[in-house]
Formats: sequence, structure tokens, C-alpha cells
Amino acid sequence: MARRQKVRGRKLNGVVLLDKPVGISSNAALQIVKRLFFAAKAGHTGNLDPLASGMLPICLGEATKLSAYLLDADKVYVGTCKLGEKTSSGDAEGDVIESRPVPALDEAQVEAVLARFRGEIEQIPPMHSALKMNGQPLYKLARQGIEVERKPRRVTIHELRLLRIEGDELEIYVHCSKGTYIRTLAEDIGEALGCGAHLGQLRRTRVGPFLEEGMISLDALREQEEADGAEALDAHILPMESALGDYPPIELTETALFYVRQGQPVQIPQSPTSGFVRLYGPDQGFVGVGQVLDDGRIGPKRLMNL
Repeated sequence: MARRQKVRGRKLNGVVLLDKPVGISSNAALQIVKRLFFAAKAGHTGNLDPLASGMLPICLGEATKLSAYLLDADKVYVGTCKLGEKTSSGDAEGDVIESRPVPALDEAQVEAVLARFRGEIEQIPPMHSALKMNGQPLYKLARQGIEVERKPRRVTIHELRLLRIEGDELEIYVHCSKGTYIRTLAEDIGEALGCGAHLGQLRRTRVGPFLEEGMISLDALREQEEADGAEALDAHILPMESALGDYPPIELTETALFYVRQGQPVQIPQSPTSGFVRLYGPDQGFVGVGQVLDDGRIGPKRLMNL
């Protein structure tokens, strides 16, 4: 019988809001954070391209069970549309495949175009994306020069604001639903303006309930770890349940907790009538995510193993 491999690292549970720098992949950033914290288990919650910077929530330990809730959450970005040039990838990493003159634009003209993209819209996912087709990521096909048909996807642009017009650049603020491709938005805005565009720069400033002010850079983590050791970094770990935003809290009795741990739904007086809830034990410790069932009972959805 094979011996179980001993897990190396500290058993940490919570979320670190990393300010990912430009130039490295999300997975490379994840591995650096995991090493700095000397964490036994870690995962990130939604890919940021090497070109992009900003918020990359890193889930440690049991918090990895909650990553799906952050993947499904709204996001906020600040991006730069480089007008007059279309690229093979839709962003600054690709080769320029078409150039067109950029007309003189004023805010009113740009605002009229941006208005078309607010609310629910359809996007065709870019070939240079992690979306899979028959188990193969599209970006791998794109690197082989293969283009396949992609079905349009419905996304919601909750807010789209013009921040700056300067020469051939537009800087925009985007608050959007999950699954929104900002590079596709930049390309579509460029087409609507008649000159084409690609995404020049991108920074993510919010993921679900997490705000920009809570982020910490890799350099700051490295400096603190070198000066004070891995345990000093624990001050940057947010509670696991912070990933769940404004889900209502439910306190379970000992009896209710027992049944929930067995996978059984329970009746809780004065509980919400629909949606997800945060479950806590009698000791106020976080237990996991529950869901209100059709009959009003609270059923376990994702429980922590603490």
C-alpha cells in the first residue's frame, strides 16, 4: 500500500488580495505567493493575462472551496483602448494586422458609442482566451494559427465610463459581469468608432466584494517576508467568508450543525427565503455556504473542513 505523501507547508485558511504586476502569468504569481507564505495549499480565482495588472485574489487552504463564488462575481477594470490598430490577439502582445487613421474625437462622440455597450450585450470570445473548445484552450489553437467558430455569449456591462481621451488612446472604466472580455470590448468600441482598436493596458481594481484599497504587491510581500519571516505575512490574510460578500449570516445550533455536517438540510427560524447564506457554528466559527431550498430549509452547499 502506497504511503501518503506528507503535505509540505503551513495550513493557512483565508484570502490574500494580490496586486499582480504586469509581465507574469496568474499561475506564476500564485506560486510566488504560496512560497512566500509557505502555504500548504493555494489557488487563484480567475485568470489575469500577463499584460494585465491588479487584483488577483489568492485563496489559501479551505478558502479554495470558495473560489467559484469569486469567479462568478462582478469585476471592475480600468483599460486603455489603443485606437487605429487591430492586433492578432486583440491586445498589445499581438502583431498589428490592420492600421486605420484615427478621426478627431470629442467626448460627445465617444459617449454616444459607449452608450451602445451598456447593459446586456453579446460578445464573441477571442481566440486568445482560456475558453476551451473540445477540451483544448482557444489560445493554444490560436498559437497554431487555427481559428474556430465561437458562439456569442451574453454579458452585462453595469457601468462604462470614459476617463480620458488623449490622441489615439481612450481610457475607460468598466464594471461588468463574469465572462466579460475587455479586449473584445476594446475591439468593438474601436470598430464602432470606425478606426479599429486593441487593448493597450488593463488593470483590475475590484473582484466581487473586494476593493482596490485592500491589495498588496509582490514586492511588499517579499520585503516583509525577508525582514520578518513568513508568519509576519499572515496579517494580510482576510477571513475566508469575506469572499462571500453580503450573503446573509446564519448561526446554527449544535443540533443543526450536526445535521448540516451530515449533508442534511435544517429548518432555521427567521432565515432568508432564497439565495445563498453564510453558515456559522454556535462558537461563531465559519462553517461554510448554505442555500435556501424551495421548502425554506437551509441546505449545505460548500462546507469547510476545519
